[in-house]
Amino acid sequence: MTLQRILLGLLVLVIAGLAGSFYMNWKTLKRLRTVQAYVEGTVFADAVAACERARSSTPFKWNGGKQTAVIGLNSVKLNKDTVIASYTLVADSVYCDYDPTKKKANVGSSFLERE
Repeated sequence: MTLQRILLGLLVLVIAGLAGSFYMNWKTLKRLRTVQAYVEGTVFADAVAACERARSSTPFKWNGGKQTAVIGLNSVKLNKDTVIASYTLVADSVYCDYDPTKKKANVGSSFLERE
């Protein structure tokens, strides 16, 4: 009888711990999505302006484009201490990678063959 109560108590504790863990994970992911949406929203206007100003053989026209898409905010971790962020836009098959930290844009004609 005592062993059954102990096992039942442990089972209840495990279930409560898992439920709490899933709840905290859900709340954290919700906040992360909110922060990502805020960052992408604040970077968007700067990215469009920088991409349209960038010199290139294929001009980037976001405002006059027929097919435009926001790829979004991406990051590449080069090593333990260095992370490079970029915000990518595509307009009429011309892509633009915008670096929010350096405030510079690189425009290219082939999205799949970029560096």
